[in-house]
Amino acid sequence: MNRADVIASLVLSGYALGRIAAQDAGNDAPAAQWRVLSLLEQAGARRVGELASAARTTQPGMTRLIGGLEREGLVLRSPDPDDSRATVVDITPQGAAAVAAWRAEFRETLAPRFAALSDEDWSTLTRAAEILSAHTASERTGESR
Repeated sequence: MNRADVIASLVLSGYALGRIAAQDAGNDAPAAQWRVLSLLEQAGARRVGELASAARTTQPGMTRLIGGLEREGLVLRSPDPDDSRATVVDITPQGAAAVAAWRAEFRETLAPRFAALSDEDWSTLTRAAEILSAHTASERTGESR
């Protein structure tokens, strides 16, 4: 497998793992909800347009998603201190708790699929996770690479 194929395989496998975990756990919340809450948790308050861009959706679609998250108490909208015409969205403590519970649920759901891995395979996966995290950190914080 060449380098470009390895990266593509990792991305597709990541999507598949997310789908499998959601299905196996019976979690029917939209994936975009978890992406937005995770981004807010990791990078802090963001404008709706920034969230839409990061989640690869439209601004009206993100506004609808944020409205639902706000009704559930998972996010809070407030005026942008730098531009009174704009709104920023931030995660609430309830939203942070929901993300933590979602991650725990996915860990528990996926654990049996990987229980038989050798220590060497776990070391390989651990290193791959470290590499992926290092090369996706700018996406989480909104910085450019």
